[in-house]
Amino acid sequence: MNFQKVPLDAGLYFVGVPIGTARDITLRALDILASVDVLAAEDTRSLRRLMDIHGVPLAGRAMIALHDHSGEGVTNRLLAAVAEGKSVAYASEAGMPLIADPGFELSRAAAAAGCMATCAPGPSAILTALVLAGLPTDAFHFAGFLPSAKAARRTALEALRDVPGTLVCYESPKRLGAMLADASAALGAGRKAVVCRELTKKFEEIRRGSLEELANAYAGQSVKGEIVVLVDRNRSESVSQDNLKEDLVRALNSTTMRDAVDMVSKAHNLPRRQVYQMALELAKG
Repeated sequence: MNFQKVPLDAGLYFVGVPIGTARDITLRALDILASVDVLAAEDTRSLRRLMDIHGVPLAGRAMIALHDHSGEGVTNRLLAAVAEGKSVAYASEAGMPLIADPGFELSRAAAAAGCMATCAPGPSAILTALVLAGLPTDAFHFAGFLPSAKAARRTALEALRDVPGTLVCYESPKRLGAMLADASAALGAGRKAVVCRELTKKFEEIRRGSLEELANAYAGQSVKGEIVVLVDRNRSESVSQDNLKEDLVRALNSTTMRDAVDMVSKAHNLPRRQVYQMALELAKG
């Protein structure tokens, strides 16, 4: 038996749970799950299964579901339990609560109510992927799940083009090939990238290459499991605004705005929208 029943103060306990391998859970997390008065989870079946694996008994406690489709009533119910002097644990289906998972409204409401809240940290697919990818970890930007629609996804990727750090996002296995193709077009075909799949699980896979290479590798390929995509920061030399403006003015003097924007954006490897915005400003002036 790896857990201990410990006295807990009234409050809210966010619990990090494994992203794959059940034994990645911490001893403190098991202690909290065994000891709190009230258990809440994004997926009650998953938490019940995890507790069964580690021999943590429910001991007559009910398990309350709190997920993206839960109303305010569930949050109010959990905070009311804390106000009554009870300890409440909340766990997402996998990994850390709130990180591309439910729990934010509960955390915000607890803070607004002045409720004691703490966290038993655990595994995170983001950090695990960063460790394994071999890309810089001194700075990174987590973009969550990108939009599923192609146009919206392209727009989101273009906005991330010059983020000064490694880009990290989650992706559905059904959209992986399309997302990589859009990333190749929006961020640059030669940008280094890594696809991490089924982290900590039996069929863990780490695949590296340029965005173009990975897009081709996953085009039309059916994959399964949880996926993290990482993209290296933009390492191309940045063009000064003055130089960009000079090139755009020169192009506008000899061709249409549309052709000028296309020409300059391709020449400097910049998003067309950025160059078009400057062309509009020049036209006004």
